[in-house]
Amino acid sequence: MKELKFIKDYRDHASLRKSFFELANSVFGIDFKKWYESGFWGGSYIPFSYVDEGRVVANVSLNVLDLLVDGKQHTALQIGTVMTEPHYRNRGLSKSLLNRVLEEYKNKCDFIYLFANQSVLDFYPKFGFNKVEEFQYTTDFSSDQKVKNKLYKLDSEKIADLHFIYEFAKERVPVSQRFATLNSQGIFMYYCLNVFCDNLYYLDSEDAIVIFNKAENQIDIFDIISKNEMNINRILNTIVGKGRKKIVFHYTPDYEGMIFERNPIQCDDTLFVLTNGNYIFPERVKHPITSIA
Repeated sequence: MKELKFIKDYRDHASLRKSFFELANSVFGIDFKKWYESGFWGGSYIPFSYVDEGRVVANVSLNVLDLLVDGKQHTALQIGTVMTEPHYRNRGLSKSLLNRVLEEYKNKCDFIYLFANQSVLDFYPKFGFNKVEEFQYTTDFSSDQKVKNKLYKLDSEKIADLHFIYEFAKERVPVSQRFATLNSQGIFMYYCLNVFCDNLYYLDSEDAIVIFNKAENQIDIFDIISKNEMNINRILNTIVGKGRKKIVFHYTPDYEGMIFERNPIQCDDTLFVLTNGNYIFPERVKHPITSIA
């Protein structure tokens, strides 16, 4: 069997980068090209790959970031884009790459974590990862106020709007002191470009970007990005308008005076965490959806 070449952190290598994009697109349907061309592939996103004759055939990517847990900042590493070209599967390539990651980073951060689909739930515990159950937070919100403040829809296809969003992301305050990600603007911008491009709004009165979807009886809030402490009641009054809505938070809210219902999440992706012996991952939290790799 021919030996494959290991290479990492090749963002500036044009042919390897192109091959990486092609593999991600063929395995997951992910388009990284625009994200890179827009300048959002920063130094905190590091692919670890095996290459065969100049072609990326297996990969495990790292996202270096921080976690805020009960107001305290922790170093963390989120693993994502774990993929192998079909012809090269069942050769232990993902295992080998993950071992390389752990050897290099295990003693350099407080938490290493990832989200795994149902087909690989037995794979990550072999490396010491433990399954962590996430919880969804909801609340019922009533408003009898007529909407006075305007929401301006942002367009991620427009360069000015995209840069406007990115500047907010770089300077944002944490979405929660209970549990939030920090220094994760690269992942966030991927979501703005590819996932929530139709859900981006700017609320001028609060100087905040709100990413949400509004249905007949429910509003899903995916993220709120502000450079200063936000007033959630004023934001919700604007979004809800007049009436009563169920608000679903896709992060861990910690708004004072608000009553939440909290339930375990049933979904296809499962959170697995490997912790440094000195730290304990928090219970009953929801990882922000806009920073899941």
